[in-house]
Amino acid sequence: MSSHNPSLPLPAPLVIGTRGSPLALAQARQVGWRLSALLAGDGAPQTDADAPPGIAIEAIKTTGDLILDRALSEAGGKGLFTKELDAALFDGRAHIAVHSAKDLPTELPPGLVIAGCLEREDVRDAFISVKAASIADLPEGAVVGTASLRRQAQVLRQRPDLRITLLRGNVGTRLQRIEAGEIDATLLAMAGLNRLGLAHKAAAPIPVETMLPAIGQGAIAIVAREADEAVLAVVAAIAHAPTLIALEAERAFLRVLDGSCRTPIAGYARIVDGRVRFDGLLLSDDGRETVAVSRTGAPEEARALGEDAGHEVVARAGAALLPHRSAGKA
Repeated sequence: MSSHNPSLPLPAPLVIGTRGSPLALAQARQVGWRLSALLAGDGAPQTDADAPPGIAIEAIKTTGDLILDRALSEAGGKGLFTKELDAALFDGRAHIAVHSAKDLPTELPPGLVIAGCLEREDVRDAFISVKAASIADLPEGAVVGTASLRRQAQVLRQRPDLRITLLRGNVGTRLQRIEAGEIDATLLAMAGLNRLGLAHKAAAPIPVETMLPAIGQGAIAIVAREADEAVLAVVAAIAHAPTLIALEAERAFLRVLDGSCRTPIAGYARIVDGRVRFDGLLLSDDGRETVAVSRTGAPEEARALGEDAGHEVVARAGAALLPHRSAGKA
């Protein structure tokens, strides 16, 4: 970890904007303690629940948090979780915003950038059920709750007999509905369960070979104003370069596909033996049609790898799997 350059004065306190869910706050505190430790010049960051010294955490209600009766794909997409936080950055109420990287829209507003990422957590999806140990073990016609078209498509690809119903809300709410027997199963990110100390709630993690994760899953992204040199410098000092490289490949893939919550898209990049390995997947809503791609290259080629993989998918998929591209951008 590099030290902060005092010639670039930072605001005091440094304000972190975040959504107000327990998971979002846990992620903001994780970033806050790392920044606090860096600025204080001491050792490993603490993980206490209280606000880190020199850091203020501002919980901001987003439109996406208020809409629970329908899928985000019907309400406007991923930007519903970010636009209020973007506004807080632009008007100076927050100096950085902390997000689950998978919640970020394909394009950030002009003037904002992903300044860094913490080291990526477990990227796998978790199977959650009190009635079965895996998707394969669910009884015929069982009900799986999810708001993710990606998860829906990959579940139906394995088990076309299962029924999918909308399940929104924070992690605790979804777990409660499973434990109450209202729904037979759901899927959550292992990363979120780990950060909340709830890993034991997972019946089983699902291997990425069986269910490819969402773009950015498991990564905490830190967004800042592009012109704020002092903030960019201090975030860079706590950033995990391999995670940012992987995210660059994944988001480039998504950008080419013009991906949104309306399209089942999965992608996962990681660095193996000094090389970037990327796997991408486009599915129909029912999982019956798929286009899978893979790329390997040097870390400095991460964006190009993702873009090239995306162009291959576009060429192979056609209008049936990417209707919005043939009809024009929605």
